[in-house]
Amino acid sequence: MPLQLYDKDKILDACFDVFAIHGYASTSTTMLAEAAGISKALIFHHFNNKKDLYLSVLDRCIEKGRIEMGFDTLLENQDFFEAKEKFSIIKFNYYKKNPKLMKVMREAFYETPAELKTEIRNKYGMLLAGNEKEWERLFEKVGLREGVNREQAFRLVMLTLDYFDNKYLADLENNNDFEEVYLNEFLSERNSFLSMIRFGIER
Repeated sequence: MPLQLYDKDKILDACFDVFAIHGYASTSTTMLAEAAGISKALIFHHFNNKKDLYLSVLDRCIEKGRIEMGFDTLLENQDFFEAKEKFSIIKFNYYKKNPKLMKVMREAFYETPAELKTEIRNKYGMLLAGNEKEWERLFEKVGLREGVNREQAFRLVMLTLDYFDNKYLADLENNNDFEEVYLNEFLSERNSFLSMIRFGIER
C-alpha cells in the first residue's frame, strides 16, 4: 500500500493508546508499529522518531483539552478564585471521562521523562507561561491588604492550587471510580487552605 494512504490521525490515535498505557520510556517503536498496524518504516515516514511522535500525540491532547474544557472563555470577566474553582471542576470531570489523556498529560508535565525534558520545556514553555499570565492578569483584580506583595501572593496561591490539583489527579489515576462526594470533599479541603491564605491564620 502506498505510504500516503496511511491516515496520520489514525496512527496518532493508535500510538496515543500505547503511550497512555505504558508511558514514554516503556514504549518501543515495535509496540507503536504493531498498534498502528503498519511497519516501523511507515511510522517514521510520517514522524522522525519516537520522540517526535510522542510530541505530536501530546499536541493533540493539549488542543483537544483546551477546546473541550473552554479555558480561553473561562477567564473572561471572572473572579479569580471563582474561575479557579470552576476550571478545577471542569478539568477533574474531563480527566475522569478521559483517563488515557490524563495519563499522557500527567506524565508529560508532572513526571516528565528525562529524555523529553528539553523538548517539552522548549516546545510548551511559552504556552504554559501564557496560561499562567492569564491567571496572573485575573489575579490583578483581587484586593490585597496593604503591604502584601502581589507577585508573592499569586505564587503562594498557585503553589497551593497546583499541589491540590496534582494530588487529585494522582488519586484519580489510582481510582477512576470516584463519586461526586469525593470531588466535593476534595474541593472543600482545598478551599479551606485557600481561606487560610486569603484571610490569615493569626488571631
